[in-house]
Amino acid sequence: MKHLRALTVALVAAGCLSLAQAQSVRPEIGKPLQQAGELLRAGKGREALAKVREAEAVGGKSAHEQFLVDRMKGSAAQRAGDNATAAQAFEAAFASGKLSGAEQAQVAESLAFAYSQTGNNAKAQQWVSKAQSLGANSASLKQLQSYLQSQSGDYGAIAKDAAAAVSAAEQAGRRPDEGDLLRLADAYQRLNNGGAQIATLEKLVAHYPKRDYWAALLGRLPRKAGFSDRFALDVMRLKLATGNLSKTDEYMEMAQLALQAGYPAEGKAIVDKGFAAGALGTGAEAERHKRLQALAVKQDGEVRAGLDKEIAAAKAERTGDALVQVGTVAVSLGQAEQGADLIQQGITKGGLKRPEDAKLRLGQALMQSPKTRAKGVQVLRTVQGTDGAADVARLSAVALGQ
Repeated sequence: MKHLRALTVALVAAGCLSLAQAQSVRPEIGKPLQQAGELLRAGKGREALAKVREAEAVGGKSAHEQFLVDRMKGSAAQRAGDNATAAQAFEAAFASGKLSGAEQAQVAESLAFAYSQTGNNAKAQQWVSKAQSLGANSASLKQLQSYLQSQSGDYGAIAKDAAAAVSAAEQAGRRPDEGDLLRLADAYQRLNNGGAQIATLEKLVAHYPKRDYWAALLGRLPRKAGFSDRFALDVMRLKLATGNLSKTDEYMEMAQLALQAGYPAEGKAIVDKGFAAGALGTGAEAERHKRLQALAVKQDGEVRAGLDKEIAAAKAERTGDALVQVGTVAVSLGQAEQGADLIQQGITKGGLKRPEDAKLRLGQALMQSPKTRAKGVQVLRTVQGTDGAADVARLSAVALGQ
């Protein structure tokens, strides 16, 4: 309705008679039409339509007089909420051949909205196409087109149109429109194209990093085809970084995953956050929460005490996997610089079971320090694979860099 009011204002301006036009018609037609224009400018649609009907009642109108009546009638009827009358009047004005190019686009767009308000979606779609062919390209017209396509169940067409708009913006070096990305993500969801939907949501959080968009993406990521369970902790980290970790079971799950992975310092930090947020330490499971906290504290002390020994043992290994692991542990202890160096040593030594995982951990380690953050982004962008490593790397670069 906001768009209809704005469009009607434009049509009022186009429909109001100039002095020359008023002088070109008989007074009994020109006078009520001028009065209708004044009433429209004052926002009085019903009163304006009543004045138009006075002019309409005059017999023997010339083609020019009929055109002026129809144009004003359409504007007044639309402002009054009489969309059926507006559609009839605008169709007549459009068919007269007397509209300028700009007016044709305005009237075609108005007809599209008028028919959509009457429930005639087929006619509305016809006039959407006509308006676009005449150069109309407003955001509201795109939204109407999307609505009409969704009503018909043609989500393939929505995806095609929205993808084209996103691609055009990217090729022009512009940020894609938020509405186009949302339309595209919704269309892919309805088409059961999970991979394409996730890719679109990635673009959405990159350009519009809203918490709800991150929640939608991270909720779907673990269900992506081929995504490995070993990145479950990474998904939880991304939830924490984007403000999407708040439930008791989420704090518990993340802390337990961190402990299982050998990062008790991270587990302890998560438990502490849960207690501080009031998500842990209360309710029927309060004692369980306290036991988990105590376990994290105990394991954290043990890991810190044995870190130097673990580093020495890792350096003695034939392959670099142990160095990557102990380096990642060091990062979790807050020793990001030392951890990154150890991970790099592991990568250099080679023989890695999962080299892409190692690059992921190196990039994440470098992202911890402002001095090495840019380098970290570069490393994360080199991570490849279809098992989730590349997905986590891309999202880590976005989430940790914001």
